[in-house]
This record gives sequence, C-alpha cells and structure tokens, in this order.
Amino acid sequence: MKDAGLGVDLVGLRLANPTMLASGILGYSVETVESVAKAGAGAIVTKSVSAKPREGYPNPTVVQANCGLINAVGLPNPGIQEFAKEIRSAKNVLDVPLIVSVFGFSTEEYASVARKAVRAGADGVELNVSCPHVKNTGSEMGQNPKILSQVIRKVKASVDKPVLVKLSPNVTSMLDIADAAVRAGADALTVMNTVKAMAIDVETTMPILANRVGGLSGAAVKPIALRHVYDVYDQVDVPIIGCGGIAEWRDAVEFLLAGASAVQIGTAIAAEGLKVFKEVTRGIGTYLKKKGLRSVTEVVGLSHRR
Repeated sequence: MKDAGLGVDLVGLRLANPTMLASGILGYSVETVESVAKAGAGAIVTKSVSAKPREGYPNPTVVQANCGLINAVGLPNPGIQEFAKEIRSAKNVLDVPLIVSVFGFSTEEYASVARKAVRAGADGVELNVSCPHVKNTGSEMGQNPKILSQVIRKVKASVDKPVLVKLSPNVTSMLDIADAAVRAGADALTVMNTVKAMAIDVETTMPILANRVGGLSGAAVKPIALRHVYDVYDQVDVPIIGCGGIAEWRDAVEFLLAGASAVQIGTAIAAEGLKVFKEVTRGIGTYLKKKGLRSVTEVVGLSHRR
C-alpha cells in the first residue's frame, strides 16, 4: 500500500509504509519474502542467519501461551554461504528493502556474516544480539555493553549499509545497552526481542519445550515493549523500530506515539495471516486523516510532547 503520507525514510531506506516483517517469521526463502512484500509489508527482515548451518532444537519448539507464543527454535538456518543465494534471488523480485538478521558466536563471525549478506545484496543488517534461548551467542553479547560495542564497531567497519541492533528486554537496564549501541555506531534500534519464558506440563511434570526455556512473543509483551520504546526514545537520537505484540493498527499507532519510526510484525501473522500488514497500514492512514496529520513522521514521539 503506497501513500505519500505513509512513507518512511528509515536510515536511508525508503519504506512505502511503516510496517516491517519481524525476524524469525517467514524469512528464509524467496517465495516467502516475496509473498510478505506483496501482502503489503514496507520492509522485510529475514530470519537470523549465521556463519555455518545450524539445525536448531528438536521438537517441541513452540508452545501456545494465553496471550502469545513461547518459542525455542534454536535459530536454525542454512548458513550465510547458502543463504546468500536466496538474498541475491530475493533482490531480483522485491521492491521493498531487504534487511538480513545476523548472529554469531564471536565479534568476527558477526562481521563476516554481515559482510557476506551485504555483498549478496542486503539493503541493511539487523544484529540479533538478544535471542533469549541460545547460549554463547548474541544473547550474552547483547547483555554486555562493552562486548556489544565491539560487535557493532566491527560490523560497521565491515559494511557500508545501515546496521540495526535488536535489543533484549532480558537485561538489567535496556537504556544502558541502547546508549552503548548508539555510541558504538548503531544506525537504528529494534525494541525489542522476546521475553525469556517457559511452560510446564502438569501431567508429565516436565517443561514443555525441548530447550525448557524459550522466548515469549505476542500480545502479552506489548505493554513491556511499548514502555521500552518510550524510554529509549528519550535516551537516543537514532530511529527506533517497535516490535512486540503488534496485531492491529491501534497497536502500531501506540508504538509510533511512543517514539517508534516503524514497527515490526511477527507473531500476529500466525493468527491474522499476511493480511495484517495491509490492515495495519490502512488503519494508520485512517488515523492520520482523522487527526489532520499529513505524514507518519508527525506521529512519532507525539506522546512525549503532550
């Protein structure tokens, strides 16, 4: 859906509307990313990719919660060498920005994967430094400002495209992490990743997920994500992408009012299907007209000025 008032300039990337596919959902094949773009997403963020192929965890990897999903998939992916082929093919059919989510087990791996993704045609990279259920990866790096800064600086020195950093809510102070990320050169921040959670089967008396602990996404985390966006907006001077529990236009507008320049949608696709992108965008457009506003940018951070 294209409308001049809905367009967003996100660190040099032009989005026809402020909705983006969140990492972790439908982001590995050309066919799926193309279908998401045709469904109305303003940009695509792929599933996370690493230096080498990764199988992920055995089933069960997802469990339904009352207000969302808990997943511990384990970041399965074909590795950047194989995925680079998908990036090249996707760029031939997409008319929206393609941002590749990358993760690694060292600073050098992050930089290497990011560099190969950009060489293959990625319009930007999103650093997954906040997955709550994979040990010895960005989860720990995203909790340590010093190490996170090293990762970001290394990646920034390796690519000439925008670098987004996805922050974790599973930290003592997201503001400290956000500040460190921006000082290290992050072009934008995605707020936030999933919340560490688990579920237990009362009959077997065992944790349901094979990995025991997973990440909670969906409606339950929206108030948490919204508060973090609001706080981070006052702390940094780079664009923020809101992520967490966005399922309808009101959710998206709340995030814009809190300070997000764009929003990512993920879990809602499971319940609403790909039509959620056009529905959210249409709702934002109607809201702008109702309020007498000419563009999405006029909404961003508005709640801070009242």
